[in-house]
Amino acid sequence: MTRTLIMLSTVALGLVAILFSSNSSQFQTSSASVMPPMVRDQALLDDLHARYKNVSKQLTQFMPRQTYILVDTARNHLYVIRSQEVLLDALASTGSGIVLDKPGEGNNQWVFDTPRGEFSVQSKLTNPVWVKPDWAFIEEGLMVPKNPAERVEQGVLGEYALGFGKGYFIHGTLYTRLLGKNVTHGCIRLNDNDLKSVYQLARVGTPIMIF
Repeated sequence: MTRTLIMLSTVALGLVAILFSSNSSQFQTSSASVMPPMVRDQALLDDLHARYKNVSKQLTQFMPRQTYILVDTARNHLYVIRSQEVLLDALASTGSGIVLDKPGEGNNQWVFDTPRGEFSVQSKLTNPVWVKPDWAFIEEGLMVPKNPAERVEQGVLGEYALGFGKGYFIHGTLYTRLLGKNVTHGCIRLNDNDLKSVYQLARVGTPIMIF
């Protein structure tokens, strides 16, 4: 469904661009440039309007009926949407795409991407603690501890966290200056106020679509 939704969104945006270009060019004088045939052809312009309305209708049919979370990893924005109304537009940080070799495991690697696709909120935590994985130590040139207690770090994920599977979370950050950038190890970071809003608006089972 996510691929269909993104494809229809792309088509709709493309039609909007064509229509905007067509309408804008009508205000230019003929001496400025040679007007393209599609501007002169009112029938084609009407057809573009009709296609745009049709695609918009299809897009609406694919939208979840309940509240859902949409994450744009290219623009680093997280949206909470309900019935086509944007309840929250939050600046985020998503995966960096950096690759780190796993020591002693041949060609195996960690790739720090935010996963794309359809997910859902699987857990909601308050005052979460970070249980540091192996890569967090290797990345810093440290030995991986044998004592599990040495992996626990408090106060770095913010006051809330929403898990969506395989160790990925929407959580807070100490590095708010990096919001809007692809700098994480795959999780989605928000500032404190936006994180609180997402926590309040979402429930376990809320759909998450990431592209």
